[in-house]
Amino acid sequence: MIQSTILKFVAMVSGWTSLILGIIGIFLPLLPTTPFVLLAAYCFSKSSPRLHRWLLNQPRLGPMIQNWERHGSISQSAKVTATVLIIGLFSFSLWHLTLSALFKGVLVCIGTGVLCFLWTRPVPLRHLDEFSNSPADARKNLVRLG
Repeated sequence: MIQSTILKFVAMVSGWTSLILGIIGIFLPLLPTTPFVLLAAYCFSKSSPRLHRWLLNQPRLGPMIQNWERHGSISQSAKVTATVLIIGLFSFSLWHLTLSALFKGVLVCIGTGVLCFLWTRPVPLRHLDEFSNSPADARKNLVRLG
């Protein structure tokens, strides 16, 4: 937790901004929900344990955050959605926007790096809640692809 009042305020504002963008992303397909919600959880964990707990206890967002914080895992559906959006948006940018060859190369490298990171994270076999699994049981509930 951050001790400085100014840094705590910046983390709190960043957390709320990220959470709002993540919620908008639920309804707007081009805006990713998962990274913004995970960033909000991180910011709240540094600025307000109460807000962090509140976010973890949300029925729709809580399991995703808990899986990430405990095991670094991402659900299969989130991976597929992110992959489709990344490939679609990057392909559009590469073929329909006037970009230099260098910028296109950088874009391909970034997209490839993000997809490699995404698909090397374990997949939770079922949603983990705060009381159902002990750390000893956690490895049984993860699958690593790739």
